[in-house]
Amino acid sequence: MKWTTPKTFAALLLTSALLVSGCGNSGNNDKNSAAGNTGNTGNKGNSSQTEQKTEDISPISFSFFGGDSSPNWNGMKDDVGKVITEKTGVTLEAEFDVGAGGGESKVALMAASGDVPDLIFAKGELSKLIDAGLIVDMTDLIEEHAPNIKKVIGDNMNRLKYSNEDQAIYSLVTNMGVDNQYFDATGGFEIQHRVLKELGYPEVRTLQDYEKVLKDYYALHPTIDGQPTIPLTLTADDWRIMITVTNPAFAATGAPDDGEYYVDPTTYEAKLHYKRSEEKEYFRWLNHMYNEGLLDKDTFVQKEDQYKAKIASGRVLGLIDQEWGYMDGENALKAAGKDDATYAHFPVTLSEDYVDHSFQPAGIDGYGIAITTACKDPVRAIKFLDWLASDEGQVLRNWGIEGKHYTVENGKRVIPAEITERRMNDTANFTKETGLGNPAGLYAVMSARYGDGVKDSTDNYYTINFPEQIVELYSDAEKESLKAYNATTWKDLFPQESDFEAKEWGALYNMPVPTDGDYQVIAKKTQDIVRKRIPEAILAKTSDFDKIYDAFLADLDKAGAVKMEAEYTELVKARVSLFTGKDIK
Repeated sequence: MKWTTPKTFAALLLTSALLVSGCGNSGNNDKNSAAGNTGNTGNKGNSSQTEQKTEDISPISFSFFGGDSSPNWNGMKDDVGKVITEKTGVTLEAEFDVGAGGGESKVALMAASGDVPDLIFAKGELSKLIDAGLIVDMTDLIEEHAPNIKKVIGDNMNRLKYSNEDQAIYSLVTNMGVDNQYFDATGGFEIQHRVLKELGYPEVRTLQDYEKVLKDYYALHPTIDGQPTIPLTLTADDWRIMITVTNPAFAATGAPDDGEYYVDPTTYEAKLHYKRSEEKEYFRWLNHMYNEGLLDKDTFVQKEDQYKAKIASGRVLGLIDQEWGYMDGENALKAAGKDDATYAHFPVTLSEDYVDHSFQPAGIDGYGIAITTACKDPVRAIKFLDWLASDEGQVLRNWGIEGKHYTVENGKRVIPAEITERRMNDTANFTKETGLGNPAGLYAVMSARYGDGVKDSTDNYYTINFPEQIVELYSDAEKESLKAYNATTWKDLFPQESDFEAKEWGALYNMPVPTDGDYQVIAKKTQDIVRKRIPEAILAKTSDFDKIYDAFLADLDKAGAVKMEAEYTELVKARVSLFTGKDIK
């Protein structure tokens, strides 16, 4: 049986990190072994013992494809890119997926043709390349040549293994950091700061609260800057429908993000999350918002650029999205001096009987970078990735160059005010020039890395995303809103990690599923039904909602959902067994 990874994009994701990718050629053979291989350890101190020396820094080019777009990629001519090339000899000839496809079409063509780059970040499509025999097992490469990667991954190596049946390591998790602590919330239900201020910073806890805020302000301001006010807009452009339309249904009804499924934490039984009765009530609320004239009538026809342009206009009062999804529009507002038209984040639920599970831990598990069989020098490639995972490489990718992008004062790394200003308000140009971003940049997901809140041997954070820096990056409008809600960061308003047990099955969007047989056929049919029926139910007359939603659920079962759910349940159980060692029946 062949396997793939389901195409879904979870909230932990990725924030603002942009991925480099490309196509090229590698031609050198480096047979020297790495120094300082100390084995598998979770110790973040004594990093000098595990820092790998780059024995060969002669020029070499690796091709790279990434499933995310990277509009600020500058051919490694940025400040950070130049240093990476200087230290490793490596340049990347980059190609990126364009639009909202996540690399799906491009990777499918690669799998069919066998024409792959040296390195690839294929997101949820990697299994297609694994099935085609185009991805290298990195287990021995890591053991022999990557002490820094081993140090970073620590005791999480089992979580890199592909499956119980195939325990190869085909990719490094790079879209998330090891031992990451979330210090801020960048998703949820968003409202403009000026809306909150004018209404006296009202409580925003339930859907009814959220609706009332938008409705009250809309009544006071039917137009903004001469254009019609939009109380709430969403985007359903391709896979983005999951992020702003369907995923919020489980978030608002007390379930964690497990992609298209809800998993019973006791029995591990999986079902399409749309079947939960409480989610029907969430979609009923969206139907109500549409019929009240509060939901943008263009929600299901607008493209991503139109969505962002509306946000940039300042006339959208509310969003239900992840910050990385609307950041371009918000950055335009900041650049125009309209900080009060940017957004606050709230953990809104159907009623107070539910709590938002955005911060329920899933452990290290996610998309990652892989080496393909086309790579002529996999040893040099893994050493390149290993240098990026070193303390030196991680500080460079996050902080930049000492003396140019940060200083060290009394032993602490400090970002100068003018750099902070550019990170916040001139993000695109700043990223193109420096390779850095706010909070991450072009190279953030290029190799294994520590997450927010982890300190290096100098007692400094690896990333710039820590409480003091987060607060410094807030605009005055954000600080004013947070103060009104007795919070320091937006995360303070959300339930915390300590409120939940960690998910034993990790991040299910990264779990391999069958690529042949009935599973994929049924999965495609059910997704087509979701993308047709959910908009239909939301846009229906109020009196027709139940009829359409019930027909939607019946259509899912007719398409084979029950069989697919049973198969998925067994995969979840096997994954729990792989991750925990439990004997799951």
